[in-house]
Amino acid sequence: MRTSGVLHATRGLGLHDHICWPYDDPAEFRRRAVEFLADGLALGQRCWYVSEGPTEELLSHVAELGAALDSGALRVVSIDDTYGDGGAVTPAEQVATYAAATRAALADGFSGLRVAAEATPMVRGDEALDAFCRYEHLVDRYMAGEPFAAMCAYDRTELPASAIGQLACLHPASGTGGSPFRLYAVPHARVALDGELDLESRDDFTRALDRADLRAGGGPVVVDGSSLEFIDHHALFALSRAADGDVVLRTRRSAPARLAALVGVPGLRVEAE
Repeated sequence: MRTSGVLHATRGLGLHDHICWPYDDPAEFRRRAVEFLADGLALGQRCWYVSEGPTEELLSHVAELGAALDSGALRVVSIDDTYGDGGAVTPAEQVATYAAATRAALADGFSGLRVAAEATPMVRGDEALDAFCRYEHLVDRYMAGEPFAAMCAYDRTELPASAIGQLACLHPASGTGGSPFRLYAVPHARVALDGELDLESRDDFTRALDRADLRAGGGPVVVDGSSLEFIDHHALFALSRAADGDVVLRTRRSAPARLAALVGVPGLRVEAE
């Protein structure tokens, strides 16, 4: 099982987990990154710390993990070396880069790859934000099946709340103040949903569905809604449109089935978990 929901710490995450960590204080982000990386080292993963700045400065951020730096289990990596020169990413190419790094880690005897990345520079501007959001979901699909875990940190003092929300909702887990819902990858369904889908989340949900490209898999789109706390009729219609009117929502709650029948959402079937 992948960890999902709103978290207050970055400890206890597994080989396939993916967390968005909005922050206000760089020192607090670095503490959380060290927590996240220390757990990865304990699980036998190769770890990367990715951020802007000269190598000497980045090394100081993770100095307490010095033994892992000395052994090569932990590396500090410039963001330019990982994501390019700061322009918009090409999502599939970026996933391929991390997939190759994960395979290399496994070949070297590690249990997988774990990355703590300060990714704020990659989402400056609307085009870059859209590309990176599409990448976030695509790499999340990769993580659901391969031993690659990531912590993606974003600076709230630099990015607007709207950008943070668009990014956070495409992670299975996030820190506080991210998004009221999450859309993420799971092995047994096309996507999973949790949290609350209401008027507040309407625009971000529509964007998230577009970026997830539910039609790409072919056939009925199965959605795991077992952790959904609330979904309104606008979100049900958006889900139907995104799946070309062929979607199965599996949920533990009875209200979505009654609501879908009442308002006549085309092509949506609600199944009890």
